[in-house]
Amino acid sequence: MAHTNPAPPTTDPGSIELGLDTFGDMILDADGAPKHAAQVIRDVVEQAVLADKLGVDYFGVGEHHRDDFAISAPDMVLSAIAGQTERIRLGSAVTVLSSDDPIRVFQRFSTLDAVSSGRAEVILGRGSFTESFPLFGFDLAQYEELFEEKLELFNELRKQGPVSWSGNTRPALHSQMVYPHTETGTLKSWVAVGGSPQSVVRAAQYGMPLMLAIIGGEPLQFAPFTELYHRALKEFGQPEQPIGVHSPGHIAETDQQAMDELWPHYAAMHHRIGPDRGWPPLSRAEFDATAGPRGALMVGSPETVANKISTVAKALGLSRFDLKYSHGTLPHETMLKSIELYATDVAPRVRENLAKA
Repeated sequence: MAHTNPAPPTTDPGSIELGLDTFGDMILDADGAPKHAAQVIRDVVEQAVLADKLGVDYFGVGEHHRDDFAISAPDMVLSAIAGQTERIRLGSAVTVLSSDDPIRVFQRFSTLDAVSSGRAEVILGRGSFTESFPLFGFDLAQYEELFEEKLELFNELRKQGPVSWSGNTRPALHSQMVYPHTETGTLKSWVAVGGSPQSVVRAAQYGMPLMLAIIGGEPLQFAPFTELYHRALKEFGQPEQPIGVHSPGHIAETDQQAMDELWPHYAAMHHRIGPDRGWPPLSRAEFDATAGPRGALMVGSPETVANKISTVAKALGLSRFDLKYSHGTLPHETMLKSIELYATDVAPRVRENLAKA
């Protein structure tokens, strides 16, 4: 797709939401031994509590069903976080809707909305791994159909009225009410997109906010997707919706420190996941380029990371940016420091940059 017109800016550039995402990566303890998944989950709760205290806007928890990630039930972890936080919004990153039941997803997140006093969100996606399909008895040959039908049903559920729906992937519903409803009558529900124009159009069709997962390449190359989304919203008669970006990154006092801290853990994660994705081995030079000024990795000092986020936010017209701060075996204490710098140094710089722009 050709790049035609720049994406419109956020309604209030200085008010961009800045969030954090984690997959609960299995990490090492101080002695270099693998932590138990139970401790990793408790660490994630501690990280979220710190983010809330420091003023981060959103905390997202991913869903995986592999031995290198500790969290398979994000809503349970988010409920624990809700009980120890006051203001931060809580949601998934992402919920694998294709291998779940839309009714149960809605019920779990409307319940989270209740226990968090209205702070719940859900980000719906296909997921970047496929382990959940055989685990829950779904056929990968129906990959497209499962997501399309279940998103259609979820869109009906979020209206919180009687639902009538029929399809091929689950039993039909006939004027069925689904409980509990949210207190406000709404549940903020995003559609996560990796690189499919069809998914962008589908999000616009249902009038759902768009979350772009930018984990490689150059973020500014995603401008055609935001332009397509705005055009599709107009064509479907939908009001303007927020656009967000989820990107990996790490922050330390200096650029070199951040790169050196992240590299061995990022490389190990890439080596572990790569064979499943057909990725070639990652060199340090390639890592440095991806973490450079035009790359997708938001790595460096607070000033460097803030400038990169600001550039992407302006170019894509973002309302939300979520930093995926966990990376393989990166230690808990190192992540806590990265969270602190993100909240206290990066966030104010980003808002100042966008307000000036």
